[in-house]
Amino acid sequence: MKYCSEQGCRQLIDKGRYCDKHRRKKRNVGASNKPFYSTEAWRDLKSECYQRDKGRCTRCNKFVFGKTAQHHHIIPINVRPDLKLDADNVTTLCPKCHMIVENETKSNTKYKFNW
Repeated sequence: MKYCSEQGCRQLIDKGRYCDKHRRKKRNVGASNKPFYSTEAWRDLKSECYQRDKGRCTRCNKFVFGKTAQHHHIIPINVRPDLKLDADNVTTLCPKCHMIVENETKSNTKYKFNW
């Protein structure tokens, strides 16, 4: 038995690092859209956007290659499902910028990018 690794928590645990209260929950982000991301239409749109953005992250302007290139829906699919295959609503991002943009979207923080 040992203590939970969360600062100030004195809960004893058998295994792992955190107690049930502080353990991160599994995220099912985009689970309802998962089948969409394996369609040929999505693959074609990603390719089109990658070519349009010249293989660069539209936020930091770094080159992104192969699977490191990520594509972000500017207006999320759950807000506007009709825009999920609109090239003007999809942008190429590097993994670092994609994580930042997703977190900004979730916290409703608005920043101006040169999309």
